[in-house]
Amino acid sequence: MLNLVVLIGRLTHDPELRYTPGNGTAVTTFDLAVDRPFTNKQGEREADFIRIVTWDKLAETCANYLQKGRLIAATGRLQIRSYDDREGIRRKAAEVVARDIRFLEPPRTKDPGDSSDSFSGDEVSEDDIPF
Repeated sequence: MLNLVVLIGRLTHDPELRYTPGNGTAVTTFDLAVDRPFTNKQGEREADFIRIVTWDKLAETCANYLQKGRLIAATGRLQIRSYDDREGIRRKAAEVVARDIRFLEPPRTKDPGDSSDSFSGDEVSEDDIPF
């Protein structure tokens, strides 16, 4: 059996980092906008918005270095989970549990003249990079 998903897209919001109760495992979630390879009847491109979940050190790295609009590649597996909504109705959610995230461009700076948020290899040790 094979369950392998590879996506390239842009983050629709900053990653949300939290820690699981009990053992305190880091988990990060964010949505990735992935363009469809065709246009609709109006000639416009549409996108799918896919939930990405990362765990442990990768989750912390994503929370520290990714932000809304950043182009990434995510590799992982598709997971379908069930949950009960606020009304008690059983729902299903599809998400990609990523095992690898590749940063495909440097971070954007807030001000074109301000390089304080620009990426530098000096800011990251090799132990921080999950790939």
